[in-house]
Amino acid sequence: MAEAERIIGTPDTPGAAGAGPEQPDRSVAPDGPTDAGPGPGPGPGPGPDSGSDPGPGEAPDEAAAPRGGRRIAVLFTVAALAYALDLISKLVVVAKLEHHEPVEIVGDWLRFEAIRNAGAAFGFGEAFTIIFTVIAAAVIVVIARLARKLYSLPWAVALGLLLGGALGNLTDRIFRAPGFLEGAVVDFIAPKHFAVFNLADSAIVCGGILIVLLSFRGLDPDGTVHKD
Repeated sequence: MAEAERIIGTPDTPGAAGAGPEQPDRSVAPDGPTDAGPGPGPGPGPGPDSGSDPGPGEAPDEAAAPRGGRRIAVLFTVAALAYALDLISKLVVVAKLEHHEPVEIVGDWLRFEAIRNAGAAFGFGEAFTIIFTVIAAAVIVVIARLARKLYSLPWAVALGLLLGGALGNLTDRIFRAPGFLEGAVVDFIAPKHFAVFNLADSAIVCGGILIVLLSFRGLDPDGTVHKD
């Protein structure tokens, strides 16, 4: 019996017949790093960021756009105020002062007196009414075109005064007697020893003086400063 068991072998003995070497269990992954080849490398780097900062030439334009818009708003606000004050004052003067005695404001040094003026500011050039009308219209067109390149606040105020004054007197030229483009402007501010004028004339003169001062300082409408 012992000899038979020795020849046949038993299942319980490691050296039993037919039993091969123990195979490792490959169902469990090893704890350490494997010998597998390297995985896919890092993906391609991120492409250009569409939300990146604008180039050197783009940032100033984006900042300048709202700044220019504010200056244009100032220009037209000043022009609207100057035009409204001139228009209202002339309506009151025509209704209350025309064909009446002058009203003294500061003795005989300053008084309000309604006068129809067919000439330019302060009563000059009454024989060239149509020419002054055309000039006023041209000034309005030039200011409107210049507003697109306006980036200076002082220039916006100056051009607004010019625009409001030109519109005020141009309204009289168009709608008042004696006729279209030949209407007489209503003047009423009468200082002693000086020509009679109105608020539109004052706005034009103040705007012109401001432009001269800005030009002497070298400030251009686009906001740049030049030195001669």
